[in-house]
Amino acid sequence: MSGLLSGLEGFGLSNLENMDLYEKPKEKERVAAAPPPPPQVQEQDFLFDKSFTCPICDKEFKSRTVKVGKAKLIGTDPDLRPKYEHVDLLKYDIIMCPCCGYATLSRYFKFITSPQAKRIKEMISANFKAREEYKELYTYDEALDRYKVALANAIVKLAKPSEKAYICLKTAWLLRGKGESLDKADPEYAAKKKQIDDEEMEFLKNALDGFLAARQSESFPMCGMDEPTVDYVIAVTATKFEQFDVASKLVSSIITSVSANPRMKDKARDLKEQIMKQIKLKNAAKK
Repeated sequence: MSGLLSGLEGFGLSNLENMDLYEKPKEKERVAAAPPPPPQVQEQDFLFDKSFTCPICDKEFKSRTVKVGKAKLIGTDPDLRPKYEHVDLLKYDIIMCPCCGYATLSRYFKFITSPQAKRIKEMISANFKAREEYKELYTYDEALDRYKVALANAIVKLAKPSEKAYICLKTAWLLRGKGESLDKADPEYAAKKKQIDDEEMEFLKNALDGFLAARQSESFPMCGMDEPTVDYVIAVTATKFEQFDVASKLVSSIITSVSANPRMKDKARDLKEQIMKQIKLKNAAKK
């Protein structure tokens, strides 16, 4: 049987004689739709603007604040520095008035006496030059500046040793975070890391001195921490500076404490073993 297009050779189109009249539909390739990429989590996802009224100058201002319960805690350092996924909450724990320079940790912001306010007005506000524009995020250096302004405020207002010690401790933690964020491929990494580590140790030493003084003159809870927790922080920090007598005494008190929870006692036992190892190493080095 001749094809429908037979005879086209007379037109020089013999190559088309066997074409199909109706093109068979091609089977569509079944390609599984790729799932949409998960939204990229960013630091600003954990923050919002909260309004505050300054107790010094009565001006209202906004400060970047962490959303409660939004960030996921992924662990803590031996000295209880908290580490969160995707964001370092420590960068946002200082509230600073951009008008008069009053600054402190968020837990202390509302608590200020008239004599303290007077001292801040005279020694901080009178000379304060606002240099901060609105920022959606704080760099580590910007956050460190805020902590240092807060520490200056604490010194000026004659704050309790525990408050000044707590600011120093959190500043040290912030510096540790900054060190961890450095680019290790940077040719100047080693020098930058050493500088940060040295500054962290300076703040830790002042935190230790402040907490030891506070423990002799203040009651608990202290900075929101109970006695075993404060003693543990002191013991860990004292161990860093090889003050083993101080650390050992406090660790023993935690282990025998009736108010310390089992988790804290376990941490104290681990620290006790670490202290003993460090003492042995130190003694061996002297021989």
